[in-house]
Amino acid sequence: MASLKEIKGRISSIKNIWKITSAMRRIASAKLHRAQNAVANMLPYEQRLISMLSSLLASEENFVSPYIQPRKEVKRAAIVAFSSNSSLCGAFNVNILKKLNATIQDNYSKLHSRDILIFPVGRKIYDAILREGYKPQGDFRGMAEKPNYADAAALALQLLELYSTHQVDHVTLIYNHFKNTAIQIPTSEVYLPFSFQEAAQANGGGKWKTSPDYILEPSRDELIALLLPKVLELKIFAALLDSAAAEHAARTMAMQLATDNADELLDELTLLYNKSRQQAITNELLDIISGTAR
Repeated sequence: MASLKEIKGRISSIKNIWKITSAMRRIASAKLHRAQNAVANMLPYEQRLISMLSSLLASEENFVSPYIQPRKEVKRAAIVAFSSNSSLCGAFNVNILKKLNATIQDNYSKLHSRDILIFPVGRKIYDAILREGYKPQGDFRGMAEKPNYADAAALALQLLELYSTHQVDHVTLIYNHFKNTAIQIPTSEVYLPFSFQEAAQANGGGKWKTSPDYILEPSRDELIALLLPKVLELKIFAALLDSAAAEHAARTMAMQLATDNADELLDELTLLYNKSRQQAITNELLDIISGTAR
C-alpha cells in the first residue's frame, strides 16, 4: 500500500490538473458560444444568397460558368481539410485525418499522390499530411486560429482559379460539422464543380421567387456571375466557422470528461488516504496500549 505522503502527493497533483482542465473547459465553452453566434449570424445571409442564386440559375438554363461544369475525367484533385492548431480536443483531429484518407481512397485512388493537392487549414492536419508524404499547398494555420472572411475568400479565389484554368478537376472540403456539443460529424462535400441544387437543399431548399415584373440590374447573367463566386467564398467561410465551433465543442467535452475523471480519482484517493490514516492511527494506539500493558 502506498504511504500517506505518496497518496497526499497524488491528491495534490490531481487537484492541480483539475484546476487546469476546469479552466480549459470554461474557456472552450466561452469560445464555443462565440463560434455559435458567428455561425448563426452568417447562416441566414448565406441561405438567402444561395436561394437567390438557385432561382436565377433555374430560370437561366443557358448560363455557362466554369465553376458549374463537371469534368469528364478527374486527372488532378484538390482537398481542403480543416483541423485545429492545438490538441486536447478528443478525436477531433484524428477523425479529420481518417476522413481525408477515406476520401482519397474512395474518390481519388487512381490518382498519384502528386496529383492530389491538399490545402491544410490547421497545424494538426498540416503536420499529419507531411507524415503521410503529401506536400501542403500553403500554410493556413492562421485561419484555424482566428477565422475571418478575408482569409477564407482568398483561399476560395485560389481554388476557383485552379479549377477555372483546368489545373484541378475536382475540389472537396473535409471538416467536422457541428451538430451539438456532444456530436461533431466528419463531413466530406464537393466544392467544385458547384451544384446549386445540392446547395439549395443543404440550406433548406428554399427559393427566392423572381417575377417577370421585376427588372434586374445589372442583367440576370451579370448577377449570376457576381453571385456565384460570392456564394463559393461564403461556402469556405461557413466550413471554417463550422469547424471552429466543432473544435470548441470537442474540447469542451474532452475537458469536461477529464474534470469528471479527476473528481472521481480525488474521491477514491481521499477515501484511500482516510483509510490509511485511520489504519496508521489504529496501529499507533495498539503500540501504545501494548507498551502500557508491558
